[in-house]
Parts: sequence; structure tokens; C-alpha cells
Amino acid sequence: MSATEFDVRYAARLARIELTYAEEQKLSAQLSNILGYVEKLKELDVSQVEPTAHAVPMINVTRPDEVRTGLTNDEALRNAPASAGGLFLVPKIVE
Repeated sequence: MSATEFDVRYAARLARIELTYAEEQKLSAQLSNILGYVEKLKELDVSQVEPTAHAVPMINVTRPDEVRTGLTNDEALRNAPASAGGLFLVPKIVE
């Protein structure tokens, strides 16, 4: 399977990026190489390989929910560039 310039243009349009002709050529060749590698992988006999969701076993990877104290108002505002009355001051962006 090879990637055509049309495939690259289509993917670029979906990603909302503009490519030059040279970039299309380069990406088309790279995509063709990747698809060729995937085709080689399809030829492998994996019937004896047990399906896995992760390469390493992951058991109980979440921490228990614990109520912890958060930052105080003063601690939260300590590194703020500007604050007033216990609130963050931010630049006005909408008139």
C-alpha cells in the first residue's frame, strides 16, 4: 500500500494545515514507508501471542481518594503577578 499525494492532501486538509508541494512529496514518501512497514507487520504470525492491553502489567495503579488540605488563599496568591482583595488580577482582554 502506498500513500498518494491525494492521501497526504486529504490528511492535511483534515488537520487544517497547509503544505507546500515539496512538503506533500516528502510526506507522501514517508507515509508510504510507514504503510509498507505496517504491511510487513501484518505478515507476522501472532496466533501464539496472548493479547495484552499494556506492555507491562498494571495493577492497582490508582491512588486511594484521600481528603487533603489544599492551599490557603494566601499561599495560592503568593506567586500571582497581581492580586487585590484576595483575588487574582488578570489583564483585561475584552472591551
